[in-house]
Amino acid sequence: MFARTGVASMRRVLAAKPAFTSWRSLFIQTLETPNENALKFLPSTKILGDGQTKEFLSGREAACSPLAVKLFTVDGVRSVMYGPDFITVEKKSGDWNILKPEIFAILTEYLNNGTPIISEDVDLHELEINDDDDDVVAMIKELIFTRIRPAIQDDGGDIEFVEFKEDTGTVYLRLKGACRSCDSSSVTLKNGIESMLKHYIEEVESVEPIEEEVEEEEPEPQFEAAQLNPVARGPPAL
Repeated sequence: MFARTGVASMRRVLAAKPAFTSWRSLFIQTLETPNENALKFLPSTKILGDGQTKEFLSGREAACSPLAVKLFTVDGVRSVMYGPDFITVEKKSGDWNILKPEIFAILTEYLNNGTPIISEDVDLHELEINDDDDDVVAMIKELIFTRIRPAIQDDGGDIEFVEFKEDTGTVYLRLKGACRSCDSSSVTLKNGIESMLKHYIEEVESVEPIEEEVEEEEPEPQFEAAQLNPVARGPPAL
């Protein structure tokens, strides 16, 4: 995560050496993120269009993407986010040394078969300046798009503009992907994003996060054999 203003200071140089896995003509690079529970996978192919992202916080949400559904079958996966050229996988438990081979196998098999990654009718997150945005909102969005979002995506995350409250000068944002659950997200918001927006836009007084809870998958109901097979229980007692 970045903690100081300015594009150069916001971009973090990853110290760890990237790992590569190949399958036929597909190469997948993995990069660590500031969030130890999230890894960024960079296949040698496009995932979404430029500027587009899509995050799934549960297997139910991922119904529009067979690849994401498959990734959620890996025990320990908490969320999946697609970017233009990367996929961020967040874990809730488990060791990456155990999880990575299974994730690699799913990605390589799926991305090599040419099947669409996501349904065409699904809304994707794109940061756009609308005709009805006032000057302040337009400036906020432009700064996010040109100066902040690239650094966030470098770290395997994304940022979504929610709203600007003119009466309080508060900007509400939603962090996604690796940045959503990162321990340093509060530092990112206050020392990085808030400082930059306040520096360039005098109407901005503060930046606050909109948190989105991860939906915990309910386990499938378990039934005893006697419940599933009434004959096994024998006749009712008289």
